[in-house]
Amino acid sequence: MDFVKMHGLGNDFILVDCLRQVQLQALTGHDWQSMAPGLCDRRFGVGADQILLLLPSSTSDFRMKIYNADGSEVEMCGNGIRALAKYVWDEALSVNDPLAIETLAGVIRPQRAGDLICVDMGIAQLEVSSIAVDSVGGVIGYPLEVADRVFEITHVSMGNPHTVILTGDVDGFPVARYGPLIETHKLFPNRTNVEFIEVLSRTEVRMRVWERGAGETLACGTGACAVAVATSIKGLTDRAVTVHLRGGKLHIEWRQSDGHVYMTGSATRVFNGNV
Repeated sequence: MDFVKMHGLGNDFILVDCLRQVQLQALTGHDWQSMAPGLCDRRFGVGADQILLLLPSSTSDFRMKIYNADGSEVEMCGNGIRALAKYVWDEALSVNDPLAIETLAGVIRPQRAGDLICVDMGIAQLEVSSIAVDSVGGVIGYPLEVADRVFEITHVSMGNPHTVILTGDVDGFPVARYGPLIETHKLFPNRTNVEFIEVLSRTEVRMRVWERGAGETLACGTGACAVAVATSIKGLTDRAVTVHLRGGKLHIEWRQSDGHVYMTGSATRVFNGNV
């Protein structure tokens, strides 16, 4: 199997081009779920947060499937779709700009923005079915008891679930302790991504993320989008913010004109490999 190692702000991927390796299209989801932990292992495998599969689509330019390091399949990955788009353009697989990429979260449309890539991430959902609580108008400022603490959470879906928590000093926060406890809390039947944030100003937020099925990563694109929506709803920031992550920064704009969330950031190709 040939692959390309890529990353978006340090959130890293094993990208497998199944268009050029047709035999891989015959592999089932179970096959990829079984292989992902070994391939993503940083000591005994290639090392990555996720595996990205580039596949043909009957309705869009391409289709993307995503498997976490633990083998679980997820709906979307904001950093991953920028990496996939960069690969498509670098390899001249399409001249379309924007691209239409089919995902489990719907059709996502990345487009060039100079040296960066801007992605229309669609409409954020506040009234979600991925959380076991009845709440009209969404889960905003909901008290969640975890171990020895009560967190005030705001839950946002960007096609995948995110739980946003204001912590103050985010650099010193024990993400590795509380991240997995919140991810697997009974309130979230399908688990959740968790964003711990510190609001710096009306236009800047610092964030660390515990990703469902991957642990703490250096960046999460859909998470940054959820954070921008959550802080804007709570009146803490404007609708356009720069989110500072451990691997770099993303510019997020929740446009009032169409209600869509737009994410702009980089994508980097690291090396080609074969396994």
